[in-house]
Amino acid sequence: MTVHFPFNNTYARLPDRFYARVAPTPVSGPKLIRLNRELAVQLGLDPDRLASPEGVEFLCGRRVPEEAEPIAMAYAGHQFGHFVPQLGDGRAILLGEVVDRDGVRRDIQLKGSGPTPFSRRGDGRAALGPVLREYLVSEAMAALGIPTTRALAAVLTGDVVAREMPLPGAVLTRVASSHVRVGTFQFFAARQDVEGLRLLADYVIGRHYPQAAGSDRPYRAFLDLVIAAQADLVARWLHVGFIHGVMNTDNMSVAGETIDYGPCAFMDAYDPATVFSSIDQQGRYAYGNQPRIALWNLTRLAEALLPLLSDDEEKAVAEANEALGAFPRDFETAYHAGLRRKIGLATEREEDPALAGDLLKAMAENGADFTLTFRRLSDAAAGPEGDEAVRNLFINPLAYDAWAARWRERLAQEPQDGASRRAAMRAVNPAFIPRNHKVEAVIQAGLEHNDFAPFEELLAVVSKPYDDQPSLARYAEPPEPHERVLRTFCGT
Repeated sequence: MTVHFPFNNTYARLPDRFYARVAPTPVSGPKLIRLNRELAVQLGLDPDRLASPEGVEFLCGRRVPEEAEPIAMAYAGHQFGHFVPQLGDGRAILLGEVVDRDGVRRDIQLKGSGPTPFSRRGDGRAALGPVLREYLVSEAMAALGIPTTRALAAVLTGDVVAREMPLPGAVLTRVASSHVRVGTFQFFAARQDVEGLRLLADYVIGRHYPQAAGSDRPYRAFLDLVIAAQADLVARWLHVGFIHGVMNTDNMSVAGETIDYGPCAFMDAYDPATVFSSIDQQGRYAYGNQPRIALWNLTRLAEALLPLLSDDEEKAVAEANEALGAFPRDFETAYHAGLRRKIGLATEREEDPALAGDLLKAMAENGADFTLTFRRLSDAAAGPEGDEAVRNLFINPLAYDAWAARWRERLAQEPQDGASRRAAMRAVNPAFIPRNHKVEAVIQAGLEHNDFAPFEELLAVVSKPYDDQPSLARYAEPPEPHERVLRTFCGT
């Protein structure tokens, strides 16, 4: 039984300076933790064959499919504001591309598959914990309807990786619309390689933004489309309380997908200053800073694209600034539209942003859980009998009462009946997110006991985030004080 990967590679056809050709490093004893069978079918792959011993060897890099052209992609990036002219895939290898059942081209990449020329003295490996975290959170984001990379498989390698302590190694097989980043453009801009910039821009336009090709200013149109996609993406993050944790320019995909789940987490009690990442000492990438950082990153993309926007530097800068000027408007539009839906408003009124903002302010002042507040608000929208469950989340329930009185006056101006409004709100306010203490618990079960049943159960829960799942209601609860996990860590 032979595993067939219908690779149809295009990035590997670009010039050699775009990547390094490198094979994965074989591992000693691969063992499948989980295969995403539904995603495999979507990619045109046979899940039964992938789950076979031969398939698992492909999923961890012990063997390379005949059709693969393994490469490590080159890119640069700003890391916490400091520019590094060469980063690249230091522990990831792109096996190739497939065209899925919807006609969408998708990368298949091995993360944690050994050193590459870009490893910078790193071992190129991944520990089990970060692999489980990325699998869980990326699949949760997909279920929440947020553009994201996906997890095809997680495999134990049988090898030990050295971090603060010896840890079991693992490989994540990741699927993405592409792995081109803002930092990929910066790589060529830093080298004043205008031909490389143009080749890359043309490639991304053809793959992700074909509508820009027909414009009389295709590179400006491309920049406009990336800005719009990122504005919408970050607004979606905020709607579910997601904190990426390390929004460096090399971790921002130009395809508009969430990528590189390192020290990511979802917040419990609402606080715009929430930070989980152990390496974000200054709160640069805090929850509430993410829109500002997205614009900062997009400004770096615009700088890289200047030679393509115009031969006249002054005109190019003006073009870039005009394009970047759309981000605040695009973000605010997407963000406030999402907040209106979260509080049950189907129509738009001028005072709505202030109404939603006042709820968030009251939540922050009263330690209210972000996810539970909005989920229970969905039931309160059907009638005042639902208020008690919401107000109990506030340190001072009167703060909710004062806001709810204004909210009900606004709801009275809406055309929907209570049942319809409740259903609409429950469709955008999840009951379940991968809460950080639950993620850490399943990681510890895997690390300490080689027990992946808790991982499977949490994955099943977050794969249906909008369903009540009464028998698993404990996963909806915020952590007790002793359960709180305040720091998350990168996998390197």
